Amino acid sequence: MLTAPSVARDYRSALIASSQFVYDPASEVDVELVLAVDISQSMDTEEQEVQRAGYVAALTSREFLDAIQVGPIGRVAVTYMEWGGVDEHFIVADWTVIRDAGSASHFASKIAEAPLRQVQRTSIASALEKSVQLVQNNQYTGLRQVIDISGDGPNNQGGSVTEMRDRMVAAGVTINGLPLMMKSNKNTWQAMLNLDHYYEDCVIGGPGSFAIPVRSQEGFADAIRMKLVMEIAGLTLPQHGAQVHKVAGREPIRCNLFD
Repeated sequence: MLTAPSVARDYRSALIASSQFVYDPASEVDVELVLAVDISQSMDTEEQEVQRAGYVAALTSREFLDAIQVGPIGRVAVTYMEWGGVDEHFIVADWTVIRDAGSASHFASKIAEAPLRQVQRTSIASALEKSVQLVQNNQYTGLRQVIDISGDGPNNQGGSVTEMRDRMVAAGVTINGLPLMMKSNKNTWQAMLNLDHYYEDCVIGGPGSFAIPVRSQEGFADAIRMKLVMEIAGLTLPQHGAQVHKVAGREPIRCNLFD
């Protein structure tokens, strides 16, 4: 005679046997992090080299490694993707678990050694969609999923960036931004557009999301390091500081102006 507990056990066993999912403790990480990096034509070779060097320095920094160790699991999964127009996505360094200096150095070396490339358009919408696909289709299970997207211009292809952002946030990810405003000429379209405000209003989203503008090549590495530490440690920007601006104190950006 079958009892209720035995029926339940048999049912659970049947579910496990029919499922393709296999639990693996090694797949658990504190954060699944996509580094989505702009390589559109407006990024000249010097800026691309500064960008690459900044990520390599940040990923191997003591601060970044210490932030990983603070997490309950003590490891993160990271991938580095370069992007441009619609469907122009290039995985420079595929998903890698970083837990210590050795694994961080191995991942960073893939970024440092990859050839530079350049594309024409800027589809933040497409980059966000691809980034979420990378998160959803990897082998890891993170306590948090974060997309770290950098760029030096607004979305100009691929549909509404705000609609795509909202879809991605609804999928459970947090989107943080790194608006690149490194042109020395303050009269450039980047400065006139207020790219930092554009990222705040139109790109970032999700719990604790933030944007850190980069205003000089010299400050790039520091900004990347700060951003990675905050993302890994689950920190948010302080309420007061030079990098924080109250959105309510200015006119909102018209996000669809360039879509």
